[in-house]
Amino acid sequence: MTKLSVNINKIATIRNARGGVSPSVLEAAINCQKFGADGITIHPRPDERHITKKDVYDIKPIITTEYNIEGYPSEDFIKMVIQVNPEQVTLVPDGIDVITSCSGWDTIKFQNYLKEIITEFKEAGIRTSIFVDPKIEMIEGAKLCGTDRIELYTEEYATQYSIDKKKAISSYIEAANKATELGLGINAGHDLSLENLEYFAKEIPNLAEVSIGHALISDALYLGLENAIQMYKRLL
Repeated sequence: MTKLSVNINKIATIRNARGGVSPSVLEAAINCQKFGADGITIHPRPDERHITKKDVYDIKPIITTEYNIEGYPSEDFIKMVIQVNPEQVTLVPDGIDVITSCSGWDTIKFQNYLKEIITEFKEAGIRTSIFVDPKIEMIEGAKLCGTDRIELYTEEYATQYSIDKKKAISSYIEAANKATELGLGINAGHDLSLENLEYFAKEIPNLAEVSIGHALISDALYLGLENAIQMYKRLL
């Protein structure tokens, strides 16, 4: 079964809006795992507008499943991740001014750059995944970078799903098949929801993990966190 990693960034966003400690990201991480999540994902950014550097360290001891830290591999990020030693690090090409992730890596242009960083993480015993668009050449480039997994950037699929779901998923199936052929693990994330997740998970071969934050936390406002997590799990 495909694993569900819950991104708790939005919990931190709400907390930071008041400048206090409520809602607690630690309690959220504990409860997400208790309610069935297979992992916890966070995406700290330099401006700490949601997850803070302190959160990254504080969350580690309460992880009983899998800890996945996403982010742009700046010098500070690399140092922090190696110190925390999560099960997985996911590298994204985000600039410091973006609201959310908006593209995958150019694994050809940045191949040497990524290879050096990935080698450092793997020497520390941390599984690596890199955010990529569903393009064959980017999958092939990812393999040459030495990564363990790719994370398929699914915004385009989510946007096109209600228009023509077969067309929307076609490039993702091709990318997943190529990844499997090359021996890469497959993760996916961005705008996956109760509406479009089941079809994606059924059609993508060897899908190891999905990371879902915004949609799941939004659903939890109406449905409750435990119920929302279980609903996503059932779709997988």
